[in-house]
Amino acid sequence: MTPAVHTIGSDRPLREAHALMGKFRIRHLPVLEGGRLVGLISERDLAIVETLPSVSLDEVQVDDAMTSEVYAVERGTPLAEVASQMARHRYGSAVVMENGKVCGIFTAIDALRSLDFLLSSPEVRHVLHAAMIPAQGLPPA
Repeated sequence: MTPAVHTIGSDRPLREAHALMGKFRIRHLPVLEGGRLVGLISERDLAIVETLPSVSLDEVQVDDAMTSEVYAVERGTPLAEVASQMARHRYGSAVVMENGKVCGIFTAIDALRSLDFLLSSPEVRHVLHAAMIPAQGLPPA
C-alpha cells in the first residue's frame, strides 16, 4: 500500500489531475468531495478524454471523467482478499480507507512488489521448485 495518498477534488479541472499524476508519477487519484471518496480518476481516463476532438483538459472537470464505482477496502483487509478481488474484477487499484477517510492506495504495482517479496523467500522458492518438477517418468506438460 502507498500511504499518504494524493487526492483531488471532484470540481478540479482535468489539467490539474494530469499535472499531479505527472509530478508524483502515479496512475490513480482518489476523488474527494467534501472529504468523502466519490470516485477515482486514472491515467487511462485522462487518455480517453485527451483523444476527444476539441476538448480541453482545462474545461473538463474531474467528476466528468472519473469512475464513480471505486473498489475500496478497509485498512487491515487481508492482502489475499484484495489481490483476489483486483484480479477477478480487473481493478487497477484499491483505495484503502480508515474511519471513512482515504489513508492509502494499493495498486497492481504494489501487488507485484508483494509477489516479488514472497518469491524471494528461500522457503517459497523451494516449494515452488518442488511443485514444478515433473513426476518421474512422465514427460513435461
